[in-house]
Amino acid sequence: MTYELFIGDYAYSSWSLRGWLLFRKLGIAPATHLVDFHKAEVADQLTEIAPARTVPAMRTPEGTVIWDSLAMAEELHSRHPDAGLWPADPAARGLGRALAAEMHSGYSALRGECPMNLRTAYRDVPLSDATRADIARIETVWSHARKLYADKGPWLLGEYSIADIAFAPVAARFAGYDVTLSDVAQRYVDTHLSDPWFREWRDMGLRIGETLPWYAKPFDTKPWPGPA
Repeated sequence: MTYELFIGDYAYSSWSLRGWLLFRKLGIAPATHLVDFHKAEVADQLTEIAPARTVPAMRTPEGTVIWDSLAMAEELHSRHPDAGLWPADPAARGLGRALAAEMHSGYSALRGECPMNLRTAYRDVPLSDATRADIARIETVWSHARKLYADKGPWLLGEYSIADIAFAPVAARFAGYDVTLSDVAQRYVDTHLSDPWFREWRDMGLRIGETLPWYAKPFDTKPWPGPA
């Protein structure tokens, strides 16, 4: 028996992107089940893995159901400690956990005002003060990590980790909602947009599933700012 992964719509489900990237980083191909956001309520489609009610969720080879992307990340790191989900260096790992946890519990204004939508990009988006405060905070913590680990590689802690997986949908939001960023933050966003795994996920988002009108925003559109 292998891992099973339950995910939502590729174009819109930011938490599902995180769950999928975890397994790509591990190099493990789980049995994937797609929950159709257009079909029924998510919880109603997850009855076989209750009490999970949201995506992503996973079922381990021995049958344990784990929901919530951060819980999945930490459990997978525990099971595969040498796979590089977290760096071996305790200082980097501690910072990464702080970054991922803040993303997991915070930035509600950004997440509410700018839902991930990989099928389109907008220009000249008017953002609320609360969302701009979230953006400023994100730039602060990104800059802090990059200052410490810039010589180790292009990701927050140098090499790709759970911290980057946590922020991948944020990079997608910044790209999709025409957010003006510092040079450091923009380079980090561009690193995500050019990443082969991110591009693979977005490609599936363009090809699989329907365009969901409730994610649309009344702004002028522009071409996607990353690679095709």
